[in-house]
Amino acid sequence: MRFLKRNRLFPRPVIGLATLFTFGAIGEASAHVKWFCAYDVAGQPQGLDRVLCPDFEWLTGLALLCLMLGCLAEGTPLGGALLNALDRVTARIRTDTELLVRATLGFFFVSLWSLGGIILTPELKTDVAWISWLQLGLAACLVSRKTMPLTGLGIVFLFSYATAQYGLFHLADYPVFLGVAAYLILRGLDIRPYGVRPLDIVRWAAAVTLMWASVEKWAYPQWTDPLLAAKPGMTMGASPELFMQAAGVIEFTLAFALIWTPLVRRAAAIILAAIFVSAIFEFGKVDAIGHSGIIVVLLGIAADDARAAVRARDVALAPAWYGAALAGFLFLYYVGHAALYGGLSELPVI
Repeated sequence: MRFLKRNRLFPRPVIGLATLFTFGAIGEASAHVKWFCAYDVAGQPQGLDRVLCPDFEWLTGLALLCLMLGCLAEGTPLGGALLNALDRVTARIRTDTELLVRATLGFFFVSLWSLGGIILTPELKTDVAWISWLQLGLAACLVSRKTMPLTGLGIVFLFSYATAQYGLFHLADYPVFLGVAAYLILRGLDIRPYGVRPLDIVRWAAAVTLMWASVEKWAYPQWTDPLLAAKPGMTMGASPELFMQAAGVIEFTLAFALIWTPLVRRAAAIILAAIFVSAIFEFGKVDAIGHSGIIVVLLGIAADDARAAVRARDVALAPAWYGAALAGFLFLYYVGHAALYGGLSELPVI
C-alpha cells in the first residue's frame, strides 16, 4: 500500500479503490475499540480539517459509486435472480428470525450475568450486584413470547440507567439496544405501529448505531493505536490514519445501505455480519458476547424477503441522501460533543 501511494504511475482513484476493497475484507476493523483499549469520550476529537482530507473524499466517492452500482444492478434481471436466490438460501432464518433473536439474546444476557459487573455492553462497568441478576431475569423472560415484552422493557431500563451513569453521548453508541427492545415488545404484543414492521425498526436502529460508530473511528483514530501496535498486520502495510479512514468509510457505507433498497441492504447485512463474525476469531469471547445481538439482527435483515420496486430515483438520489447522512452524522457528533464537553465555542473550524 505504501508503494502504491509513492508510485506516481497509479492515480489516486485507483489507489483509493484498491484501499477500499483491501480494507473491506478486514473483519478486525469492526471490533469495538472501547472494549479493548483506553478511551476518553470527553477528550477533544480530531478536527474536521483532518478528517475531510483528499483520501477521505476519494474513499467516500468510491463507496458511493459501489452503492449506486448496487442499486442499478437491483433493477435488472440479475438483481431479481439474486433476490430469489437469497430468499431460498435464507428461508429457514426468515421463518425462525424471532426464535433466533430470543435464543441469541438469551445467550447474551446469561453471559453478562456470568461475567458480572457489566451493563449491556463490556465497557459499561457497574458495582451494583442486582444488575447482573436483572439481566439473568431478562434472559428467562425470553423463553416465552408472552414475556418477551418484559425483556424489551428491561433493556430500555438498563439503557436509561447506563445513560444516567455514563452520559448520553457515550450511550449514543448503542441505539441498536432500543431497536431490539422495540422489536421484542412489538413482536410479543403482535402489533405494528402505523404499519411499520418491528424488523424495520431494529434495522434502522442498527444503521444509526453503525453510522455513529464510523464517525467515532474518524474522530478518535488514536484510540485504536495500541490495538494496531499489537496487531500490525491489520493495516496490511497502510498507515494507521488511512486504515481508520477506510474502516470508517466502509462501515458508514454499509450501515447507510441498511436503510436503502432491498438487495442493497440484504447484501450489506451479509457483509457486516461476516465482518463481525470474523472479528470474533481475532478478539475472542468478549467480542462474541458484545456483538452477538447485532449479528443476529443482521442475519434477520439478510433473510428479510420484503420487496420494493427499484426506481430510477433510488439511484439518482443515492448521492444526495448519502451526503446528507454523512453531513448529518458528522454535525451531530461534533456539535453534540462540543455542547456536552467543550462548549459550542470550541466547535472545530474547517
